[in-house]
Amino acid sequence: MRLAQDYTEARGRFLDAARELGAPVAHHDHPLTGPTGEVLATDVAIVGSPSAPNRLLVISGTHGVEGFAGSMCQTGWLAEGASIPDDLAIVLVHAINPYGFAWIRRVNEDNVDLNRNCIDFGAAVPENPGYDLLSGALVPAQWDAETRQASDGLLLEFATEHGFDALQEAVSKGQYRHPSGVFYGGSQPVWSQRMLESIARTSLTGAERTAIIDLHTGLGPFGVGELIASHPDQGGKDRLGSWYGEYTVPSEGTSVSADVSGDVLDALDVWVESPEVTGVAIEWGTVDIIEVSNALRADAWLHAHADPLGPEAGPIKAGLRAAFAPDDPQWATLVWDRFTEVTAEAANGLVT
Repeated sequence: MRLAQDYTEARGRFLDAARELGAPVAHHDHPLTGPTGEVLATDVAIVGSPSAPNRLLVISGTHGVEGFAGSMCQTGWLAEGASIPDDLAIVLVHAINPYGFAWIRRVNEDNVDLNRNCIDFGAAVPENPGYDLLSGALVPAQWDAETRQASDGLLLEFATEHGFDALQEAVSKGQYRHPSGVFYGGSQPVWSQRMLESIARTSLTGAERTAIIDLHTGLGPFGVGELIASHPDQGGKDRLGSWYGEYTVPSEGTSVSADVSGDVLDALDVWVESPEVTGVAIEWGTVDIIEVSNALRADAWLHAHADPLGPEAGPIKAGLRAAFAPDDPQWATLVWDRFTEVTAEAANGLVT
């Protein structure tokens, strides 16, 4: 297994594998294009009967650049041609945020984090006073050594006073006041959110039991795939424990992730009308969290204050890719092995 070099290669490999297996694919074109003018789309392949009572939804690219790992897993699974029971269907959503995937961004075309966008925008948006305080330090107007040193000092002061966990929560749980900042949740449902809701309602209608696996990278120890549940009820917790054994819940303080506002798994729990929905994310660790954070901040600065196709872009995009999709065969193998383990456990849990 290996990661694709870019979005176009990843999409081509996915479509080729689906075609070879004979899996039907629906194409949902994005209104914008990639950095070289390439077509962007979310592609949905279904393996098995679309009306099967049990369905497993596997999503890649919620966070754009994290789609390199997710695409590899989805394509590899198709390429293996694994047989599934007659009462199970697998729905593979490839690159739900194709813009972020192609442009090597974690966010979408509006600088919106899809995993913070699934809130009720008709109500008051969640407050994040910690981020408000740190916004200028997180994404300063300049990205030179002097400015970065000063900004890092402010972040360190906050962590020293309030603790590292409080810093992580302030930075990453989601914010709705700073459109050019990091972890911005947006001001309305974005294209990727609307598309995911449409795909879920279309492909999962009529299912008696539904499992969801959302594929992520960037937090935790190198190559370790932590299973993260968002806000499961007791029935969901019982199923998660029975299917997977160990899993974590951010709101209970057991996860490498902060407890975020407006995440995809919570939204899918509402959109999917199955009597039983069991959702989990796999989060594979890559590099040190400071390196991940700095890569995100640099990318936000690039798109807010510089030219994403200019001379500064190359090193910044390389750093972001290294933080979320390491070019390391060992890492790719660890990702693949964990993916196949978890998908087998989900399929077994659905049909037993």
